[in-house]
Amino acid sequence: MDFRLSDEQELLVENVRDLMARENWEAYFAECDRTHTYPERWVKDLCDLGFDLIMLPEEHGGLDLGLVTLTAVYEELGRWGAPTYVLYQLPCFDTILREGTPHQVETVLSYVGTGKQIWNSACTEPGAGSDVGSLQTTYTRRDGKVYLNGHKTFITSSAHVPYLVVMARNADDPEVFTEWFLDMSLPGVRIEPLDKLGLRMDSCSDVYLEDVELTEDDMFGTEGNGFRRGVKDFDFERFLVGLSDYAVALSAFEDAARYANARVQFGKPIGRFQLNQLKFCEMAIKLDAMKNMLYEAAWHYDNDGMTSAQAAMCKYYCVNAAFAVVDDAMQVMGGISVAGDHRIQRIWRDLRVDRISGGTDEMMILTVAKGVLRAYAN
Repeated sequence: MDFRLSDEQELLVENVRDLMARENWEAYFAECDRTHTYPERWVKDLCDLGFDLIMLPEEHGGLDLGLVTLTAVYEELGRWGAPTYVLYQLPCFDTILREGTPHQVETVLSYVGTGKQIWNSACTEPGAGSDVGSLQTTYTRRDGKVYLNGHKTFITSSAHVPYLVVMARNADDPEVFTEWFLDMSLPGVRIEPLDKLGLRMDSCSDVYLEDVELTEDDMFGTEGNGFRRGVKDFDFERFLVGLSDYAVALSAFEDAARYANARVQFGKPIGRFQLNQLKFCEMAIKLDAMKNMLYEAAWHYDNDGMTSAQAAMCKYYCVNAAFAVVDDAMQVMGGISVAGDHRIQRIWRDLRVDRISGGTDEMMILTVAKGVLRAYAN
């Protein structure tokens, strides 16, 4: 496997680096985090560089540069402490192109380049998290229309996206799960925002659906295909979570390394004390392992396909390894990491949420184990 970047890929990464060096983005991120505000101005600047075109096929006006390119861009953004978790929607046009109707595709692609939030999925419910089969939201056909009823919870981006893809079960045949492309401005849609420990620049809400009237044209994909569609795209989301967490952990590590070389106690830089050197050794090993795992999975995605086990492994290992790196970096930096306004506090909070969102650690362990054992089954 060769992870070296082409000239075109290198140029894109350099442009991203120049964008991040152009101003003090951390002040902007801190304000967005404090006010629970999506950082649209920053995302728009990234889109002006072509960020949302990286995974989009050329026939739709995209660059079609693959997941290795996206990985390199995320890595560069993470070095600057950027909240890359708000970007998860932008590489995911494959889902719309694969499952959407021509009208749905046209609707979503009209947002390319705007930096605005576009859509997300709504699956989780108060009684249905990892056990998706327990969801209670239903769709009912009546008088030539389709009516959605239910309660979704912890739905990312739901306070501001114009569209949600909602999974529901057929009220007349509960074994059939189908997704619907929901215009959030329709009557009967009610949103109640939730507070959140981390990932605060992206909204999280309860979504109530009360006799929301749709038509058959609003079906997303094919009837009964809700689970299969979801599983395929969960893999990509899980990879992105692991990638995002590795990238910001790199930021925390570099901040701590610079601090350890500059902070003097007992007559020498604290980086020369062996207990701190152990921390930097272990942080560096974890970062190297994360990087190689992610680039290898991205290479497989671009060449012969990334498996569910690979995606789950990336999420489980990187989320936990990144959290350990950031925690050690905070220990090295001492008081300024917990009592000041350093970005490492925001990163630490964000990482803790990711051990739950997008699939819990426990579900990732099960997915990896099943994938590994399957290879040795008779």
